Amino acid sequence: MPDSIEGLPPLEELDRDGAIRETADRAGVSRSRLLRRGALAAGGLAIGALPVAMSIAQGGGLPKSDVDILNYALTLEYLEAAFYAEAVSKGALKGDAAQFAQVVAQHEAAHVQALQKTLGDKAVKKPSFDFKGTTSDQDKFITTAITLEDTGVAAYEGQVTRIKTPAVLMAAGSILPVEARHAAWIRDIQGAGESPTPAPEAFDPAKSMSEVLDAVKATGFITS
Repeated sequence: MPDSIEGLPPLEELDRDGAIRETADRAGVSRSRLLRRGALAAGGLAIGALPVAMSIAQGGGLPKSDVDILNYALTLEYLEAAFYAEAVSKGALKGDAAQFAQVVAQHEAAHVQALQKTLGDKAVKKPSFDFKGTTSDQDKFITTAITLEDTGVAAYEGQVTRIKTPAVLMAAGSILPVEARHAAWIRDIQGAGESPTPAPEAFDPAKSMSEVLDAVKATGFITS
């Protein structure tokens, strides 16, 4: 019976050239155990990449342009974190939407904490928000969440080429795909039972800082 690991393709598909089997034989372990070790290591790197990169950036100092970009990102993360936290506290969401809000609220809070830690006393203060009832109405919540997540993806994408500090670039690169997964997830929830389109386009254009800030301002969610 072939080796297998839950959540991964069969090892015969992953090890078509026999490299995993050869390495496992030399190490005296099964292929599944070897692959599991690799999967756990990769998972640890993914989970640890953001705080490690952030602490490196903090210790080495940051150019003003990177500070500006991080504060821009922090403002967006403040907005998202507050939106999801309020949605959870209101308790009006049901089913998949409620689960989405709970999970993403934790993610966005972690993003805020990491960015604040990196910026230290250079971090911008958290604004005040008024989400205008969008957190207590399921349909409005879903529509707004799609807009926020799409905006977040476009915002990070628009800044990655401007980042000068490698550790900050690594950190931003670890946040961007998470925001993209959020965007796909909430689109899937919106389309459940109809025709889900988690990834409606082949390409996702970036947006400049001014474009994103104008869009955020237009929502009226930030009150101070």
